[in-house]
Amino acid sequence: MRAYRKQIAVAVASALAVMATQSVALAQEESEEKGGFETIEVTAQKRVERVSDVPVAVSVLRSEQIDSTFSSNFEGLQNLVPSVSFRKGTTTRNSAITVRGIGTISFSVAAEPSVSTVVDGVVLGRSGQAFTDLYDLERIEVLRGPQGTLFGKNASAGVVNITTKRPTGATEGMVEATIFQDNEYKLKGKIQGEITDTAAGSLVFTKSAFDGNLFNVYNNETVNGYDKEGVRGMLDVDVTDDTKMLFIFENVRSDDDCCADIEGRLSNRNNDSEAAPTNGANLDLDQRLIDHDFESRTVDETTAFSVQLDTDFDTFALTSITAYRTWDNTEWREGDFTSIAGDSDEIVTFNNNPPFQLHDIGPQSWKQFSQEIRLASTTQGKFDWQVGAYLWDMSSERNFTRDASCQNNNYLDGDGNPNPNSHLNNAIRYHLTNSEGIANPTDQQVADYIAAEGITCNANDIVSATAYMETEFNNWAVFGDAKYHVSDDFRLLMGIRYTDDEVSYKHNRVSNDPYGRKGVGVREAALNTDFSGSVSETNVSVKLGAQYDFEDAGMTYFTYSQGYKGPGFNVFYNMSLNDTRPIGEETSDAYELGYKYASRDILFNAAIFRTEIDGFQANNFDNTGGVTITRLTNAGSVITEGFEADILWQATDNLTINAGLASVTAEIDKFECPLNEPDCGGRSGADVPFSPDLKYSVGMDYTQELENMNVIYNASYVYTDDQVANFLDAGVDRESSPLYLPDYGLLNASVGFSFRDDQYRVTLIGKNLTDESFFTTYSGDGFRYQVPRDADRYFGVQFRANF
Repeated sequence: MRAYRKQIAVAVASALAVMATQSVALAQEESEEKGGFETIEVTAQKRVERVSDVPVAVSVLRSEQIDSTFSSNFEGLQNLVPSVSFRKGTTTRNSAITVRGIGTISFSVAAEPSVSTVVDGVVLGRSGQAFTDLYDLERIEVLRGPQGTLFGKNASAGVVNITTKRPTGATEGMVEATIFQDNEYKLKGKIQGEITDTAAGSLVFTKSAFDGNLFNVYNNETVNGYDKEGVRGMLDVDVTDDTKMLFIFENVRSDDDCCADIEGRLSNRNNDSEAAPTNGANLDLDQRLIDHDFESRTVDETTAFSVQLDTDFDTFALTSITAYRTWDNTEWREGDFTSIAGDSDEIVTFNNNPPFQLHDIGPQSWKQFSQEIRLASTTQGKFDWQVGAYLWDMSSERNFTRDASCQNNNYLDGDGNPNPNSHLNNAIRYHLTNSEGIANPTDQQVADYIAAEGITCNANDIVSATAYMETEFNNWAVFGDAKYHVSDDFRLLMGIRYTDDEVSYKHNRVSNDPYGRKGVGVREAALNTDFSGSVSETNVSVKLGAQYDFEDAGMTYFTYSQGYKGPGFNVFYNMSLNDTRPIGEETSDAYELGYKYASRDILFNAAIFRTEIDGFQANNFDNTGGVTITRLTNAGSVITEGFEADILWQATDNLTINAGLASVTAEIDKFECPLNEPDCGGRSGADVPFSPDLKYSVGMDYTQELENMNVIYNASYVYTDDQVANFLDAGVDRESSPLYLPDYGLLNASVGFSFRDDQYRVTLIGKNLTDESFFTTYSGDGFRYQVPRDADRYFGVQFRANF
């Protein structure tokens, strides 16, 4: 099957090349007609331009393409951009986007993403703020490679630029209802129009819900679903003939019993459960059962307000974007993944693990303020320029509580007798000293106290600790970008950015157990923390390049650009002294050679690239002290290189074909082993996690015009190559590792029936028509995986009315 899919990839690449060649020939036959693909506009360069003129590798998803996916979140939309992958976490706050194999996957609240997410000109502090719901979109632009001389906040790997639809002067509205199998529905409504002669407004609401795609045998309930609602209001005002103001308010809420981890491999924690897989160490892609007595859930709310001011002067234009956003995110997490956890009176040790309980709850609140000001030339001359300044402040407060089974390591000595230096005895010794006022208690005093109080430390003894965390990010920058016209066909590109970053944090973890005992993933009271720190960094990044227009045959460009992501700290629940050292900045040097062509019927883009990243910020597992934690470190240097191409072809008046391909090799050039992990040197030369070497898509839209209606056919196929889900030593048999995620292909199709000039439309929808099972995330412990909604075949119908 994989060989067959590779052959399809070759066919797609050949088709892209053939159609690109054909496009140049067609250009000779075309007139000066406008209104075709050559007029597709983007704001990738912070000004409205034709996508074919932009010397940047950018993929554009138009509103029609977005609507045809029948997906309301980025997890579904990422299939349309071969260079992009989406790593789903247990909550939106630790989900991540990767571009060309590069992204930051971290639990730390004091680290930035490598891929920046921008919504209506506002940079989001965390990509997860955009993962709740996406609706009423004008377009999504994915800019690959480092971005910083134009976009508000620097990014070392890329930018996802999301633009929603602005209100028009026409009074109109729409309602839309989409219903899928398994009790899933999406409702959307919109009304817009002229308020006064100089103001137009719009109001959009959305509501969606889904029971889920997993069944919990513990309580006979379906889980892994969602319940979301949102509203967005816009007011577009013409203050004067030369000045416009856009006001945006948005509130989005979600309550999701997501994302539950399934046993994709046998865990040996409760083999008698009907949710336990029966295929032993082999990966069970058809697993859809869980046996959990604690529900994984995320409650999420985003409130956003922004004001954009645009004013034109004689020779330049001024843009100001002021934004304030809040984001509240609370997660409940099942961490033992069984329903019998915490029932046993057996002793949990580092080497002996009877069923133990581990339940987490972690509320977090984010507040973000940003101000961006840009000046851009408007008159045409030899020199096009933009300069700007950016100010960004984000603060967060988080507390995280873990309730888990007591863990008594070393409870017996070498002769099988009670060990006075067991974890329980050491905890009581610390308790007697700090709470009972007994200095240097003897072993006998400790034993007597344990006996008198009847203290035990078994799996059914639940202990708890809470970590309180605060972080603050302060960032300011000045930037400039310019294009010098050497001739009508040849231009020089240049840009520069100066960035100043400061990150500070506080971390205080306290034991809630009256005796300060250790638990599974819970540090004892003797290891309570009171940490704080700050780090600052400055950076200068540049962009240089050239662009050349061929006569009637497209354009080519070459750029060298530098990317930067600021420093941080590994601030998380089980933070220890090792994590108080700052994590250095992540920098990148990128080289890109691209070609673009656009005509009325064809839009073609291709690029070859190489990006070298130093100080790559990544998670590493650390078992220090018998507690497995993920430690964010500067893992070393990474190289990602490859080839990308995509095409949009209006084959006939009624048939549109699109295709895209990304062949990306993202490997670790040199791996820096973190403290306490001396045996990781074999990772140099290994694949970067969540980076498929090959991803391609093909799709088509065809409209059949009948007497009383139009029939609209849509079909797409997306293939994603296999990948690893964490660092794996080079040369190992990856397919036998639990970190291995097999390749998969998705075939989706729909048939729509449009009446009265598309005033009414009914669409039949089929998702994953070949019913191919797959996992997109490995969560840990050698057996935990997540199953996306699209990993099963399902059908639906959508009703839409415009008025």
